[in-house]
Amino acid sequence: MIYEKYIRSCQLISIETSAAFEPVATKAYRVLEHMIVTLELAPSSFVTEGALIERLGFGRTPVREAIQRLAWEGLLDVRPRAGIAVAPLHPGDWLRVLDARRGVEVVLARSAARFVTREAADLFHEAALAMQKAVISGNVLAFIQADKALDEALAIAADNPFAARVAAPLQTHSRRFWFRYKADTGLAESAEHHVALIRSILDGDEEAAARDAKKLMALLRGHAEAAATR
Repeated sequence: MIYEKYIRSCQLISIETSAAFEPVATKAYRVLEHMIVTLELAPSSFVTEGALIERLGFGRTPVREAIQRLAWEGLLDVRPRAGIAVAPLHPGDWLRVLDARRGVEVVLARSAARFVTREAADLFHEAALAMQKAVISGNVLAFIQADKALDEALAIAADNPFAARVAAPLQTHSRRFWFRYKADTGLAESAEHHVALIRSILDGDEEAAARDAKKLMALLRGHAEAAATR
């Protein structure tokens, strides 16, 4: 299943890298978020806390913390005595997400170009390479993970935790819409725009980074408009 493959990939990454210890609640959040984005947990479906604990293989406390975080981000709706509802997917909402996301993405892109460090640059290179490999192989799930890694690199490079906290849930919602409405045909074009943004950031060109962020948002908005008219 999708979430089992994602758990294995997370385990491999943790073995092969010297990254700092990640709390179990964060691991639970990452896996559960991935299940929602890739529709492993179907939009508008219901699930129980117990079922999620069993599927994820984590303890009650970290899973509960992950659920609460995703509820705050608008991806889950905890309903007492009724279970946990997965957020619905209404095509028109994708436009609202992107309208909210556009400005903060430009702020992050500019700041990242200004403050990018060697550590963040390495993360950008890894995300770009993973994205290009996903395009070549046609692996949509790998592309989704690479896109997530790119957003995290952007948050680190920008050195603006306030903007990053605003952007993160919007990025997750946007990935979910993209997976539902554009994943079958949008890999190469999306990768091209992402890589252009990375290149501008690594060049330290704030104006170019801002332009590329706007172009990426415009591309996504075009997809959203098409989805809304279906």
